[in-house]
Amino acid sequence: MKKQLIYSMLFFLCIGNSFAQQTPASKQTKAFSIEGATAHLGDGTVIDDSLIMFADGKITFVGSAKMKIARQGTVINARGKHVYPGFIAVNSTLGLVEINSVKASSDEEELGTMNPHIRSLIAYNAESKVVETMRPNGILMGQITPRGGRISGTSSVVQFDAWNWEDAALKVDDGIHMNWPTSTTFRWGAGEGVKINENYSKNINELSDYLDAGKDYLKGSKSPKNLELEALKGLFDKTQKLYMHVNGEREITDAVHFAKKHGVDLVIVGADEAHKVTDILVKNKIPVVIKRAHLIPGNNDDNYDKSYKTALHLVEKGITVTIGLEEGHVRMNDRNLPFNAGTYAAHGLDKEEAVKLITLNAAKILGIDNIVGSLTVGKDATLFISEGDALDMRGNILTEAFIQGRKLSLESHQTKLWKRYSNKYKNQ
Repeated sequence: MKKQLIYSMLFFLCIGNSFAQQTPASKQTKAFSIEGATAHLGDGTVIDDSLIMFADGKITFVGSAKMKIARQGTVINARGKHVYPGFIAVNSTLGLVEINSVKASSDEEELGTMNPHIRSLIAYNAESKVVETMRPNGILMGQITPRGGRISGTSSVVQFDAWNWEDAALKVDDGIHMNWPTSTTFRWGAGEGVKINENYSKNINELSDYLDAGKDYLKGSKSPKNLELEALKGLFDKTQKLYMHVNGEREITDAVHFAKKHGVDLVIVGADEAHKVTDILVKNKIPVVIKRAHLIPGNNDDNYDKSYKTALHLVEKGITVTIGLEEGHVRMNDRNLPFNAGTYAAHGLDKEEAVKLITLNAAKILGIDNIVGSLTVGKDATLFISEGDALDMRGNILTEAFIQGRKLSLESHQTKLWKRYSNKYKNQ
């Protein structure tokens, strides 16, 4: 009986190990010099025949390879290749759900309507096999965001090579996510079509009263203790941003006025009709997290290529824009983040501006641009080398990737399966 138990334990241990995530890389102990690549710095600058050096997890030099300067540590010959800052997935549920159909593996949403105290970070699974598949496409960081309710909870920013959520955290509790009510409702299945939401103003007032209650609580004795209202403190002292998930023209305008009334820093997320209210967004310096480019236009009067040109329309107005792939199997689609940026580039957006969408712009919106988002001396050495254009599926073939100077494994269960079955068919 004991032998059977031991054999069973060994069996499940082996099975577990065969499906485990790649072991996180060790802290950087030797310097690296990447020589000869075309460097896309993330701020719009490109350096041909570049030299990038980093040690102790930080970038120490960015310049031309023609400069007569001693190379540090291991020299990587990257001539003919491209180097980029690590891409950042904003408004993602990576690590919160492993398999949609397995309830026990889903922790993206809590019961209740007002949940500002719910923290996505402590639910983040650093050993997620889905997270592991992001790295071969250059996606090395993400904002992990809860879903559901009127106030979903608090997001945090992580890097994608860690043993646990504590090690993964780049910025803890960066913002609170609110789902703005809609002024109309849709019930196509019931044959009703579009209807006015008669409770729209009431819903807004409820949110306003909730924030007012939070202000009053924080100014008072804080007794009895109220975890929900206490969690709002970061909005009022400006250590957190309010990420407002809102799409319609009227709704975006109302959300901006709401944020001004309560004195909170606002980020618009979703923003289907942001192109109709660019003036108010520019005037109030409000950044926008747009949806993926690969969407069918939502309104009958939208141009056929509206989804492809959303970034162009907003960037031309001077709005800080990044991409959030919230809809449609979000975790699976996150690996397509660079190709969405590439689609925006193919429809008028300057290529380096498209790179900025998922590097420096994302970092600025998340408040982490002091450590990541561009290839800049003093920032984290979170970057990768690609054989070609990383915004193109044909060119996005990574040869090296680093997070905080640690050299990553680019293997995943998907690459292992690809190798396994490619060899099978080669032999037939």
